[in-house]
Amino acid sequence: QVQVVESGGGLVQAGGSLRLSCAASGRTLRSYALGWFRQAPGKEREFVAAISRSGGSSYYADSVKGRFTISRDNAENTANLQMHSLKPEDTAVYYCAARSSAGVTTTPNGYDYWGQGTQVTVSS
Repeated sequence: QVQVVESGGGLVQAGGSLRLSCAASGRTLRSYALGWFRQAPGKEREFVAAISRSGGSSYYADSVKGRFTISRDNAENTANLQMHSLKPEDTAVYYCAARSSAGVTTTPNGYDYWGQGTQVTVSS
């Protein structure tokens, strides 16, 4: 199985940018589709972005489309979520997740391995 660890969270002002990273160990990341999810206090975990095993296909929640970009580097066993034009409503714990089944899904239940999360706080 694979272990994933997120990094790069922090405090940023509205309109700013952050880059989250997801580092994998245990197995090569190229065997998994990857997703980023987030969870704000008192809310359910929600889909943010996902990318196929090859990196050829990516998917975004409407709320982040045009502002966030998901990418992966299978050679480096890493994935990233570049976030621009951040808004206070983007404040949440962000999680990287790996999916071992074929295809890509936007539902949390479709992912098998999760990191511990990294906090992103956007101040107004």
